[in-house]
Amino acid sequence: MKKNIYLDFAYFIILAATFGAVITLGAIVAPVVFHTDRITVNLLIDNYNAGIIMGEIFRRFSYWVYFMVIYVAVYEAMVYKMGQRDAISFASAVIVIFSGLLFSAVYVPKILAMQALGTEATQSDTFENIHIASEIDFKILAVALIVLFVRRLMILRVPSK
Repeated sequence: MKKNIYLDFAYFIILAATFGAVITLGAIVAPVVFHTDRITVNLLIDNYNAGIIMGEIFRRFSYWVYFMVIYVAVYEAMVYKMGQRDAISFASAVIVIFSGLLFSAVYVPKILAMQALGTEATQSDTFENIHIASEIDFKILAVALIVLFVRRLMILRVPSK
């Protein structure tokens, strides 16, 4: 089975774009949305409504994460089948897949469901715990993405046997 270089390019672009989106959403978008009082004049968005906005952003981002997870799973299965086995790539790909699915299929829907119940639900300990867990998962996803990107790039540079 011959490997197509365009699949490699697409893989690196998808990993890099996802990493960039994770960093952008976590480090730029969320702080701006939740701290409108520092930016706007005579307009203050409370935490509940800021959470609704971020929830919608993450709901839409989840579609990209699903696509990325499928591409990572298919790509890594192909290179595994071709005999290009690497423990670091495999482990980081598994972490990317599971943390991506955990974020998009578990945390985002649970947070959105609790937001739909109203302000009181978002002030509960359960919501706080789910939110903290989703933040940790998002950070794990970012680290796993960059490890996978760098490791696959290193492997790509090594001549095949």
